Amino acid sequence: MKSRWTVAEAERLYGFKRWGSPYFSVDKDGFVCAHPSADERVVRIDDVIKEATSKGIKAPMVVRFQDLLRHRVERLNRAFQASIQEEDYQGKYCGVFPIKVNQLREVIEEVQDAGEEFNYGLEAGSKPELLISMAMHANSKGLLICNGYKDEDYIRLALNYRKIGKRIVIVAEQLSEVQQIVDVASDLDVEPMIGLRAKLGTRGEGKWEASTGDNAKFGLTTMEMLEACRILQKAEMAASLRLLHFHIGSQVPNIITLKNAVVEAARYYCQLQKMGFPMGLLDVGGGLGIDYDGSRSNYESSTNYSLEEYARDVVYNIKHICQQMDVPCPDIVSESGRAIAAPHSILVTEVFGRISKRDSLLPVRRDDIKDQVVSDLFEMLSGKVRYGHLEMYHDALQKKAEADSLFSHGYLDLTGRAQADSLFWQVCDRLERKIKATRGYQPEELIGLSELLADQYVCNFSVFHSLLDHWALGQLFPIAPIARLKERPSVNAILVDITCDSDGKVSKFIDLEDEKAYLPLHPLKKNEPYYLGIFLVGAYQDIMGDNHNLFGRVNEVHVFLDEDEEDGFYIEDTIQGYRMKDMIEGVQYQAASLCRALKKQIDRATKKDLVKPRDGVRFMELYEAQLQKKSYLDIKYKRKRRTAPKK
Repeated sequence: MKSRWTVAEAERLYGFKRWGSPYFSVDKDGFVCAHPSADERVVRIDDVIKEATSKGIKAPMVVRFQDLLRHRVERLNRAFQASIQEEDYQGKYCGVFPIKVNQLREVIEEVQDAGEEFNYGLEAGSKPELLISMAMHANSKGLLICNGYKDEDYIRLALNYRKIGKRIVIVAEQLSEVQQIVDVASDLDVEPMIGLRAKLGTRGEGKWEASTGDNAKFGLTTMEMLEACRILQKAEMAASLRLLHFHIGSQVPNIITLKNAVVEAARYYCQLQKMGFPMGLLDVGGGLGIDYDGSRSNYESSTNYSLEEYARDVVYNIKHICQQMDVPCPDIVSESGRAIAAPHSILVTEVFGRISKRDSLLPVRRDDIKDQVVSDLFEMLSGKVRYGHLEMYHDALQKKAEADSLFSHGYLDLTGRAQADSLFWQVCDRLERKIKATRGYQPEELIGLSELLADQYVCNFSVFHSLLDHWALGQLFPIAPIARLKERPSVNAILVDITCDSDGKVSKFIDLEDEKAYLPLHPLKKNEPYYLGIFLVGAYQDIMGDNHNLFGRVNEVHVFLDEDEEDGFYIEDTIQGYRMKDMIEGVQYQAASLCRALKKQIDRATKKDLVKPRDGVRFMELYEAQLQKKSYLDIKYKRKRRTAPKK
């Protein structure tokens, strides 16, 4: 007998207490809630969806909790401040936000506002990002770090910004850039702030482990670094070398890797200062990860350390090396983007359809069977042949393959093939039920039946646009229903999107021990929306999306806490997703030209009496109206009829 399902069971199943703490939880009524400031103030995500819907914003939508973004900025800066104080570290923390993680204006504005009191700066990795950063970077005390490959225009922009009194550091990613910086600085008569990126020997870890090492894309080898120093000394710009930079990779799961990289980079830094360069800044790059699966392990979708542990280890190891080498401690720079931005954003998608093997099963009667292979499967299902579960599964697989072969060679008709398929899936379904009710060890093949029989829940979104890291890199994201968590989930499902691509699916899900091939969800109810939240998507997913099938940006709502509001929040801004017109024009078509081309076809059809003039006009109006609508599906539900009151 199954135990009564509780909200606590739902929290354990979907991992809210693991990956979601302290920002997400489930309330007593089974609704997922956000705690944007990590305190007692709470917002039901379902309430946000309802209010957004009333404003004409429908799923798929991104829900941004701006207070959560602010909290992450404050938490990172305070963690470093606390570590510096604990270690009596004789330097400051000068963090920067790498805008490549999320260049959206609303995100950058909130990060800058939250970081104002900490002199929190920005990092740019390209000319377009530099243009944004220079305009948005109002705090002259904060740093602006320039990474990425650079041409003369990039360097000239940065040095002009330096001329107006800004703390902008140009980091040389390759040796040729050093000479370019020297030449342009001489031309502009400005003293630059220059950084060198070290190509560390320490190997990275996780999906981005190739970011370091001898074959890394960026950075100077030890020989190149010495040559860069010679170039600066020859140009009498030794005083301009102010920063040593490294990057060990994004989402580093193991704190030991980060410690080793910091120690090696601190050695580089101390050596450069002992050579007579003023230095003063050590940039530990990115790498601070997010515990996506909540396992607190060194698995690639997790981290075996907290944000506070990361700050303590960085501060301690830099101080330790500087003391050993009798060098003053530098100001510490970090470029933590994923850890800042990822938690604040949730992708909400609506499930509107279900594909199930169980729904298509045919009833097969003994009298209707004409083929021996079908008869064998029928006997197997009837239970007259008695053998173990694994043997039964193997025999069923063999009979299924035999039926497929007979059909391909013309010895089994369509009805027989359908009967064989139906009986095979019924055998699998019965085996899965028996296995679930059986305690103890089960062979891996039988455990895999749940995956084999999992339903497909069709969701109104595009994996390629809104969840690109999952498709391209296998990145796991926490996924859970937004409501109904008081109910026991009884359907094992994978998620499929609305693109016409077989890769447009989510079939790997977080699990405490490993990965799951399906997600337990609730049965769909007729004329009732079922929303899923995909969490921790605020880093990269907003920016790196692909326009496969011309599905564009989704709708957005920006949520702020407000204790005076009935639900504890208000929607400060809504941003409409891209229209079909926007997406079409993005691939070099003009909406007006398309309308003219279609109208010519309709006019020709009208002249040939293939369509009535009025119907042709209606068709044209429909076409023009659709150009102004969103590219995603417009899911509608039938209104429930009101019953007349009894007299």
